[in-house]
Amino acid sequence: MTDDAGLDDAQVLSQGSPELDEDWVRTLARERFGITGEMKPLTGERDRNYRFATADGARYMLKVSHPAETALVADFQTQALLHLARADPSLPVQRIVPALDGAPSLLCDPGDGRQRVARVFTYLPGLPLPEAPRTPLQQQNLARMLARLDLALQGFDHPAGELPLPWDVQRADGVRGLLAHIAEPARRALAERALDRFASDGKPVLRTLPAQPIHNDFNIYNVLVDAADTDRIAAILDFGDMVRAPAIDDLAVAAAYQMGTGEDPLADIVPFVAAYHAVRPLADAELGVLFTLIAARLAMVVAISGWRAARHPENAAYLLRNNPLSWARLEACERIGAGAATARFRAACALN
Repeated sequence: MTDDAGLDDAQVLSQGSPELDEDWVRTLARERFGITGEMKPLTGERDRNYRFATADGARYMLKVSHPAETALVADFQTQALLHLARADPSLPVQRIVPALDGAPSLLCDPGDGRQRVARVFTYLPGLPLPEAPRTPLQQQNLARMLARLDLALQGFDHPAGELPLPWDVQRADGVRGLLAHIAEPARRALAERALDRFASDGKPVLRTLPAQPIHNDFNIYNVLVDAADTDRIAAILDFGDMVRAPAIDDLAVAAAYQMGTGEDPLADIVPFVAAYHAVRPLADAELGVLFTLIAARLAMVVAISGWRAARHPENAAYLLRNNPLSWARLEACERIGAGAATARFRAACALN
């Protein structure tokens, strides 16, 4: 088994997007999108992102995709945003700003012979959720927003949704080979048990559930809140990990980032699940598999980050910065057990 086992998109994950000449970026924005103004590079895991502030006060984000990302995958994200603008116009997601020729995206070559997809989005202001105080109302609003998003995406489909993706929870057992990069035997065994439970208890159930496009990365770093009212969700960002999967996967990913590590690790997850259920009712089968999917997602986090750190030791500290919390959450999952967690989820959703 190779280092890249289970990572069909390993090139995109393991390689940062090459830097672009800023004069070339400005020319692209001006000549193809009609946008000029102050430009500021933004951070991004895979793409090159730039914020433009124009003289009339408008702000935009220009995204130039990773050269290893296909135009089909980029179009999946583009068409999803166009669909959401029609299906639920009040959802706080970025809007596509068409090029001067009316196209929602275009292909460009910065001079290295590698074509990339360029798109412009409206720029949504807000405070990153990790920088805001956390409250129960904020958490419930977050869950309700995810439920709305999943409902809005139900009527959308795209051929790229079937492509394999490294972060696809329904393929969680594909990262098993990457656990070889975890040096501590006890931790490696902990992650292996989570993947074993996914393979035996989670994967068969997922095959019976209807699939649809999902955001697939609804973590706290992809959400902005209103700086003046931090309980209000101001923006949902980064549709770059979209995939076609059962919607319960979306909730599992989001809930994995809500889990605590103290005396009651489910104290935050249970009301989160209940708030989601109030907007998009969950079937009993979905609730029955949710906790197994949460643990599988956490196992994926430690497996993929460990693999990436091994490939890029010079950046290991950054890549592993969130691993201690992920390990603590995974240990909490094992202490709780799927049976006890599922009983609490069902009680909170009045499905007992």
